[in-house]
Amino acid sequence: MTTDALLRLLKVQYPIIQAPMVGVSTPQLAAAVSNAGALGSIGLGASNPEQARGLIHATRALTDQPFNVNLFCHQTGVADAAREAAWLDYLAPFFAEFDAQLPTALVGGYDTFVGNEAMFEVLLTERPAVVSFHFGLPSREWIQALREAGIVTLACATTPDEADRITAAGVDAVIAQGIEAGGHRGVFEPEADQQLGTFALVQLLAARSALPVIAAGGIMNGQGIAAAMRLGAAGVQMGTAFIPCPESSANAAYRAALASERAYHTAVTAAISGRPARGMVNRLFTDVDAAGRPALPDYPIAYDAVKALQSAALAHGNTDFAVQWAGQGAPLARALPAGELVAVLVEEWRKDSED
Repeated sequence: MTTDALLRLLKVQYPIIQAPMVGVSTPQLAAAVSNAGALGSIGLGASNPEQARGLIHATRALTDQPFNVNLFCHQTGVADAAREAAWLDYLAPFFAEFDAQLPTALVGGYDTFVGNEAMFEVLLTERPAVVSFHFGLPSREWIQALREAGIVTLACATTPDEADRITAAGVDAVIAQGIEAGGHRGVFEPEADQQLGTFALVQLLAARSALPVIAAGGIMNGQGIAAAMRLGAAGVQMGTAFIPCPESSANAAYRAALASERAYHTAVTAAISGRPARGMVNRLFTDVDAAGRPALPDYPIAYDAVKALQSAALAHGNTDFAVQWAGQGAPLARALPAGELVAVLVEEWRKDSED
């Protein structure tokens, strides 16, 4: 599908989607992007149904343009007391550095959207313009019901097989997420991660899929947008590029890290949450995810431990254990207001496309 067809599908001016980064994206960021003619997004993966409804309302209060809401479709983590106890024992010395109490147990964290009737009802009632899925898919019946409600559906694929499953499920467009992307890998089964790069994946999907392909991972400027489109993408999704925007909820330490030498050093680890994700390297990558570490609790149970450790460190002014997701293009991030960034990206993209 062409870029023009994608624009008609999403009802936006520009083929740019701001990634729905839980913990960073806000109604203010999503609205600013949508008001600038692109597609803003909010992440609902960590929200309960009432929180999700509140975020949708807050975004709608700031824009009358389409925006995307994103749901996590992960397999529910299975509690394993022995594995979780071993993980906490392993983390005990890190907590001791900050004289912090080790959690006595870990909780499940985020609910999956799969089978979550209450969240499904929120979507059918609120009817956001676009709904996207990460880590997998809900049932084909739910996807069809969302589409019948007038909602455009997107889903993340990291392999051609996942894209085929997305097509078979009746989703409207596929997001091709390469290994360069910041944050969590959208892989359906983490043990089957092929770690394909964005441009290779875009070409593979464009060659076999009738769905519009949206490139994601390492795209930071108009030149990257144009390159993705030359390889078959109808649009792009960009996350790290929007983190420094004043409308995001990134804290000062996160913003400073993005503007520093650390932005050149990102890596993928599962030791933070239990699922592979890319961020700026710190002690979570070098010390926690060290050789000989015990088996990880399931996602998102493992995340509970790291969040407690991060809080303990931050209470002492220490950001060595801060979760700072970022993609491989992080050094190219620009601290511009979101609307201005969209305008710059469009100008760069058009100029590169004309050259």
